Amino acid sequence: MHLTRPEGTQPADLHLTRRAAVGSMFFAGYALAALDANAAPITTPADDLVIEEALIPNGAEKPLPAYVARPKKAGRHPTVIVVNEIFGVHDYIKDICRRFAKLGYVAVAPEFFYRSGVNLPALTDFAEIRKVVGQASPEQVDGDVKATSAWVKAQKFANGAKIGITGFCWGGAVVWRAAMVDPDIKAGVAWYGQLKPLIARAGELKAPVLGLYGGKDQGIPLTDVEAMQAALKAAGKTGSSIHVYPDAPHGFHADYRPSYVEADAKDGWARLLAHFKANGVV
Repeated sequence: MHLTRPEGTQPADLHLTRRAAVGSMFFAGYALAALDANAAPITTPADDLVIEEALIPNGAEKPLPAYVARPKKAGRHPTVIVVNEIFGVHDYIKDICRRFAKLGYVAVAPEFFYRSGVNLPALTDFAEIRKVVGQASPEQVDGDVKATSAWVKAQKFANGAKIGITGFCWGGAVVWRAAMVDPDIKAGVAWYGQLKPLIARAGELKAPVLGLYGGKDQGIPLTDVEAMQAALKAAGKTGSSIHVYPDAPHGFHADYRPSYVEADAKDGWARLLAHFKANGVV
C-alpha cells in the first residue's frame, strides 16, 4: 500500500472502470484543509475490485452521489456505509471503501453535502467548510442514510440483510443516529463523533454501536463519553460500548492528518471488524 502520486491518486492508478473515470463526481486528492504535508497515507490498490460512482434516489431533485467499491467476485456481499468527516468524500474516504472491498464488503460512501454544489475537499477556510456542513440537517442526512440502505438492498451484488455503517468525526455522530432511525442497519462503528446531543437518545438505539474515542480529544470531553456509557448501561444496550484510547487526539484514524496515531488506528480497525462479525455484518 502506497501513495501513488504526491498530488493524490488518479483514476489510472486504480484501474477505474470507464463509467467511474469519465466525469468523476468526486474530488481527486486529500482534503486540503487538513492534509499534513509530511503524511504518508495508506493507498489501497483496486486490483480485483469494481470502483463505481452511483446516483442514489433520495427524493431530492438531484439524486445522492456515492462512491462505491466492491469485490469483482460474483455474489451478494455484506455492505458497509462509510460516512465522511466534514471534508466530504476525498481520497481518505475512498481508500477506506477500498479497504473494506478488499475484505469482501461492498462499501458505499455517499456525498452528503452535494446539495451545496461546493467542492468541499478543495476548501481551506474552516469557516466556509462549517457553513456548508451546517446546511445538511440531521433529518436530511438521516434520510440520505436510509435512501442508501434502500439502494443497497436493491443491488444484486449486495446482501441487504447485512448492512453496517461506520463514520468519522462528523460521520461518527451520523452512525449513532443511523442505528436509532434506520431499521436496515445491523451494526455501527462511530469514530470520535459528537455525543452530547445523543446521550439522551441512547435508549433509541435499534442496532449495536461501538464508539472509538480519544482521551485527548479537545472537542469531545471525556465527561460526554462517560455520560454516554452510563446512558447505554441505563438503557440496557449491552451490545453497544465505547472504547477510549487514553493518549489519542481527535482524528487519530485519519492517516493523512497530523492527528494520526498508527497503533490506535490499527487497533480500532480490528475492533471494528470484530464488532461487525459479532453482529452478522460479514
